[in-house]
Amino acid sequence: MLFFKCIFSQLYSFLIFIFSMKNIHNQNKIIINQLRAALYDCDVSKLQQQLNEFFATDVDIHLSFPFEDLNGADELFEKAYQPLITAIPDMERRDFIMMAGHSNGGNWVGCAGHYIGTFEKPWLDIPATKHLVYMRYHEFFKLENGKIVEMQALWDIPQVMIQANAWPMSPSLAVEWIVPSPATNDGIITTPYNETQGNASIQLVMDMLKGLERNNEGVEAMGLDKYWHPKFNWYGPAGIGSMRGISGFRNWHQIPFLKAMPDRGAFLDKGISLGDAEYVGFTAWPGMYMTVSGDGWLGIAPSNQKITMRSLDFWRCENGLLRENWVLVDLLHVYHQLGVDVFERMREFTFARQ
Repeated sequence: MLFFKCIFSQLYSFLIFIFSMKNIHNQNKIIINQLRAALYDCDVSKLQQQLNEFFATDVDIHLSFPFEDLNGADELFEKAYQPLITAIPDMERRDFIMMAGHSNGGNWVGCAGHYIGTFEKPWLDIPATKHLVYMRYHEFFKLENGKIVEMQALWDIPQVMIQANAWPMSPSLAVEWIVPSPATNDGIITTPYNETQGNASIQLVMDMLKGLERNNEGVEAMGLDKYWHPKFNWYGPAGIGSMRGISGFRNWHQIPFLKAMPDRGAFLDKGISLGDAEYVGFTAWPGMYMTVSGDGWLGIAPSNQKITMRSLDFWRCENGLLRENWVLVDLLHVYHQLGVDVFERMREFTFARQ
């Protein structure tokens, strides 16, 4: 009897493996795993060729300011990765989230993590520190026929400026630190894709976001206490910082944000919403729109300037509540739309070190 139980168990495991390999999301994760491995080893003599193997020739690449739209894998290497690796020769990629899903007619894989290494030479005129440096990224990849056909990615460049004591704009209201991986250490999802569970996670996040849109009705109308765990963590971008709980979120981010831009709205229907196990990813290029009509956010004066905002997010659900939220906003692009050259101000701020 024990023999047959063992045979059945092995057969069951084999069938689960075969099923998972046939699922498009699991197949796409295998491809992105290869890209992750190439950037973990990060051999600059091989990387350009490796990128061309993963990306389609007509790929659409959208990277954070100042890189913006790039023309194919060669330009991604030459304008983004090669200068970064020149500055950080021992650079490696460390993901703490990898999840997948289907949205708006496409299959996507979303990743979050840090590029880390020794900051040996200046990068984007940010002075080198000769110390360990880290830069968070949120990267989303659309795949078709085994190739990446679109990339939407934010690199937290202000985070590097802060570590180099070169952030020239207003200080963060909240804590600046190296943002942690999920508390449950299960962000790299390898289990067979479960569409029902993924959709349930998306629904929880979308219900919460629709509540946030009722900001003109008061904080009670938003109903965050129905969706957020009492020990909820919000991990924001450098320049804004990270905070804990509803009160921390409201004090250090939401209230200043809404005072400055009370008409803010989100492109929820046009964005990419992915659900995979207990994780949800969202990306849009851009994801929000608003008018800077009030004072109080990042020291930016009200100008009645209409802007858009790129925000690439991940959430982790736990027992029907949201426990963690990783948020990146392209702050450099926000300043650019307002006519502020952050890099020029940084060069003046660090003139003695240039």
